Amino acid sequence: MSNEPKIVQKAPYSLNLEMKKYWWCSCGESKNQPFCDGSHKTTPYTPLMFQINEPKQVWLCGCKRTKNQPFCDGTHKNL
Repeated sequence: MSNEPKIVQKAPYSLNLEMKKYWWCSCGESKNQPFCDGSHKTTPYTPLMFQINEPKQVWLCGCKRTKNQPFCDGTHKNL
């Protein structure tokens, strides 16, 4: 197993999210990307909870290398 999370895609997920709490997959193993489905239990990673306080469009990281988790910071452009 790698010391880095699995790269799911080299682009962000553009989503329109509603007001609620979400769990972002940080390991890259979830089948419900970009959200956690519990697959991290076999990895050293844990999901990141984040809350949306008003309906809005967001760009969630798909490469799992962002420094601004769970949001894309453009890191995928250098992979």
